[in-house]
Amino acid sequence: MRYVIKVCYDGTSYGGWQIQKNSITVQQRLEEVCLEIFGKKTSVTASGRTDSGVHAAGQVCHFDAQTTIPADKIAAVFNAKLPEDISVLKSAYAREGFDANRCAKKKTYAYNFYLSPCRNPLKDRYAVWIKNPLDIAKLKDISGVFVGEHDFKAYCKSGSQVKTTVRKLYSVAVTDKAFDGGTDITIRVCGAGFLYNMVRTIAGTMINYAEGSLSLEDIRRSLEKGDRESVGRTMPPQGLVLESVDYGYELFS
Repeated sequence: MRYVIKVCYDGTSYGGWQIQKNSITVQQRLEEVCLEIFGKKTSVTASGRTDSGVHAAGQVCHFDAQTTIPADKIAAVFNAKLPEDISVLKSAYAREGFDANRCAKKKTYAYNFYLSPCRNPLKDRYAVWIKNPLDIAKLKDISGVFVGEHDFKAYCKSGSQVKTTVRKLYSVAVTDKAFDGGTDITIRVCGAGFLYNMVRTIAGTMINYAEGSLSLEDIRRSLEKGDRESVGRTMPPQGLVLESVDYGYELFS
């Protein structure tokens, strides 16, 4: 029987999602719990890989198992055995043919940072501090340039082995909220799929533009010609959160 789970995790202590030799990962922890619960090695497949230090509010995974545990109770069984920085929020039977990775239609990521003259230690685990002021209106204005289908070759890590670097973004939106002494800002990106470091580099490019170190022509050139010299910095991982994955129907009804 195939099951689907919605997973939330703080990625600070992990080397990303995918199992690897030299660091502990989220997939490793989930598969260790599967072995304990089901008594056999079980592969847990996610909607996509998150990088080292990146968080998830709504990662979707599937696995196959034979168990008498009711599908909606599997989440609680997992949570009794998982570390405190990983939680299964929901669990259910998966539809026939469901694949958490291949069936995903849209993913939404949020990149969080804050503007302030002083660093705020209470924000730094899930957001990035930017000391120098930037033009929030410019940040919002440039967001629309990335919407649509583009070749994002300049926005992924060099050497990435993918068949195509063309990706489609459905929306890029900026929200801001003042706090005592600064402003919290979120860049929210929704797309059909993403390249390695793509969202963090889009965020960095938008920030560089709002700071005045990149022009509109630079950004257009990066999308039209793949010019890596025309993109901004790749932002640190702790500001990035996989918020949700859309499959075109409710997984946990």
